[in-house]
Amino acid sequence: MLYRVNEIFYSLQGEGFWTGTPMVFVRLSGCNLRCPFCDTDHSEFRLMGPEEIVKEVVQLDRGANRRNPSWDGCGHVCMTGGEPLLQLEPALIDLLHKYDYSIHLETNGTRPVPPLVDWVTLSPKEDVPHLGGNGKVVLESAQEVKLVYDGTLSEERLQHWAAFPAKWHFLQPCATGDPAKDAVIIQKTIDYVQARGQLWRLSLQTHKLLNIR
Repeated sequence: MLYRVNEIFYSLQGEGFWTGTPMVFVRLSGCNLRCPFCDTDHSEFRLMGPEEIVKEVVQLDRGANRRNPSWDGCGHVCMTGGEPLLQLEPALIDLLHKYDYSIHLETNGTRPVPPLVDWVTLSPKEDVPHLGGNGKVVLESAQEVKLVYDGTLSEERLQHWAAFPAKWHFLQPCATGDPAKDAVIIQKTIDYVQARGQLWRLSLQTHKLLNIR
């Protein structure tokens, strides 16, 4: 299979449980949803086979620490998009595992997850009005839920996602591109998390704050 790859890069995870952890990111092109707040241009791509992808992952990983001869790799690859589950297959997962990488997946949850993915981050979009119900989640569990919050979601829906079977539940302020609106949303998110700390933790897009990828 040839994958439509938007980009592959080495950086730090900026969101959720693994914030601050070095990873190689494989961004696959294309998505089955059109969220109005999406801040990623994932439309362009180059066609790559699994072996090509893994070769570039390893080169980026090793190249990031050329000055440290004992460096044996960051150990993590994050499959993201777009929606990576439109393309991700077991063959690529198996090949990355052979190079001792744990596979992290960021998904909207509308497609089944292949076996042997090590960490699933569900970012549900069921409650985005513009999608007209097309974001229906089919996953039954995940390692973490990362809910993008604009301050308007009902208490019923917030409780619904807080009860979703996952060890960690993060509320992340929605970035609108309008600094005034974003400041209001951030404060609403902080207030909600402080009031429901037993259910939610705050997730920020720290890569943007640090001006990294």
